[in-house]
Amino acid sequence: MTRTVTLGFDVGVGSADGRAVAATVTAAENAGFGYVTFDDGDLATGGVDAVTRAAFVAATTSTVGLVATASTTYAEPFHQSSQLASLDYASRGRAGWVAARSLTPDVAAAWGREVVSTDVDLGREQRDSVTVARGLWDSWEDDAVIRDFPTGRFLDQQKLHYVDFVGEKYSVKGPAIVPRPPQGQVVVFGRFGEIDTDLLDVVLVENEADARAVSGVHVVLDVEAPGDPAAAAALVERIAALDDAIGGIRLRPALIDDDLRVAARYLLPQLFERDLAHRPVPATTLRSTLGLARPVNRFEAAR
Repeated sequence: MTRTVTLGFDVGVGSADGRAVAATVTAAENAGFGYVTFDDGDLATGGVDAVTRAAFVAATTSTVGLVATASTTYAEPFHQSSQLASLDYASRGRAGWVAARSLTPDVAAAWGREVVSTDVDLGREQRDSVTVARGLWDSWEDDAVIRDFPTGRFLDQQKLHYVDFVGEKYSVKGPAIVPRPPQGQVVVFGRFGEIDTDLLDVVLVENEADARAVSGVHVVLDVEAPGDPAAAAALVERIAALDDAIGGIRLRPALIDDDLRVAARYLLPQLFERDLAHRPVPATTLRSTLGLARPVNRFEAAR
């Protein structure tokens, strides 16, 4: 049986024009990409953040996953987890999160926080942020919302839980203010070597040697998008020869619109024809597109 990969496309920081963002994402969806990733805007200069841009196109798309880059370094994890859960609701289960580090002092100033610069401190913030978010997404059991209008009962309080997280810099009690996301957990992406892979659903790697070092999680290899038809044909052969450890490809274009047109016309049709890649299925979640199971709620499992 031919092994197929999931295709992603990075739309970068992109335009502040909502119509331009929507047009790019719609074109990627129509081409057959499984998901798009949004880089975070420059908060220090008033850029539009990635979660907001992803939420803007949630209602105008139906199959493509919307994966927003959001920093773990300075943002409050309680509020960030709520935003990401809300994105999952807005997209009907197609939300993802690239849990990234912020490395510039300007971002710290924008948040009104002291600069975090050492690898140890950046790693701690990243680990704690993802741990808190995952705990909060589970703090509502799947059937905690009752909506029993005749009796006036809308929540089962026994199925809301404290996460009681205590870290080196902060503590979070919970529960969340948003019910458990449609996917159970928003799909968490992270770069290989930055964060423990046990906290990730998808590991982003830049070479096949790193991909072979990762096991137990879905792996995506970053590659530059083709700029011409000849490059697209070469990339098809490269994808055909990929190691089994790689479960997906994320194209990172130099020129978004130009490379997207070439990929849609020359690259993806060849991949689909040769069963090297697959389109997302309508009315399914990003987890389903990536071949990931819906996680069991930790509190339900404990009971």
